[in-house]
Amino acid sequence: MLDPKKLEEIAKNISDAIPPGVKNMAGEAESRVKQVLQSQLSKLDLVTREEFDVQSQVLIRTREKLEALETRIAELEKPADKS
Repeated sequence: MLDPKKLEEIAKNISDAIPPGVKNMAGEAESRVKQVLQSQLSKLDLVTREEFDVQSQVLIRTREKLEALETRIAELEKPADKS
């Protein structure tokens, strides 16, 4: 679901912000930060970009079909209005 490289980059940035005196724990902290990030992000209701793009295309096709049906209904109702 989420790009592991992006998570590693975020974890590394947070780890780099740790003061130099605590650097010996940085490796462990980076791993822990990565675990916490993954855990918290997995709780969010997110979709992948691919899934979003697919659903966007489905919505576009659905709108096109709806517009075509509305046009057809309007054409079918015209003769009934003239009677």
